[in-house]
Amino acid sequence: MMIDPIVSLEWLDEQRLRHDDVVVCDVRSYLDGRVGHDAFLAGHLPGARFIDLDTVLAAPAAPGVGRHPMPTPEVFAVGLGAEGIGDGATVVAYDDAGGMIAGRLVWMLRILGRDAALLDGGIGAWIEANGEAQLESGEATPAVAAERAVTTWPDGVMVDADDVAAHIADGGVVVDSRAAERFRGEVEPIDPQAGHVPGAINLPFPSNIDGPLNGGRFLAKAALAKRFDQAGVTSEAIIYCGSGVSACNNILAAEHAGLGRPKLYVGSWSGWSSEPDREVATGP
Repeated sequence: MMIDPIVSLEWLDEQRLRHDDVVVCDVRSYLDGRVGHDAFLAGHLPGARFIDLDTVLAAPAAPGVGRHPMPTPEVFAVGLGAEGIGDGATVVAYDDAGGMIAGRLVWMLRILGRDAALLDGGIGAWIEANGEAQLESGEATPAVAAERAVTTWPDGVMVDADDVAAHIADGGVVVDSRAAERFRGEVEPIDPQAGHVPGAINLPFPSNIDGPLNGGRFLAKAALAKRFDQAGVTSEAIIYCGSGVSACNNILAAEHAGLGRPKLYVGSWSGWSSEPDREVATGP
């Protein structure tokens, strides 16, 4: 049985004491000009490895497939192996945004059947418990890469734009994980058009967190289950966001709540809105 997709700092500390194959991954990334690797160098959890969103967890952006399409299995395997993360490792990933970025790594590992989880509260929770002075700084790449098999992405865990359109036409649930104002089309700071996929509903991922994204904890399983159940979310639902990254937070939260693992529309709004023939909806 796989570990829960969201684990506490106490769970992590206990597992690191008992097992040598628990690897902590820092997956910070920003849209405001800051650089995730710079943040890692300035201070990270002791022993953590930095995993870059744009080079390890995504392929180059392109019309139709969006800003963060899936990387090849080879790129993913080599990227993790270079950081000393072998096939048998249990990965606990964190960021400073409520799991908005780190969820992508956790989801990618879990669809391959690997043990991986988000650290509840991220780096903020660790600092709260241990103090900022206890963070490590500088590079942390191991001298020797780990052996890691190249594993094909499994069928049935992700969909494309045509699948999304067909799912909505059949009455299926499609969830947009972005902020409400972006869903309504009032603002669009990144992608080609404002709005959302017609027929989608809006469940912004930050509502999974009780408190600020940097240090706040996920809602209890019962509260998460109520949130998703009221929206009709099951393992058959499709979840998207801006580029297929923060949607993973909603997927992991639904799985954590016992509702199964919904599918990811990897291209998300950045892919959908880049295709001129796709219909766009605005408003609530």
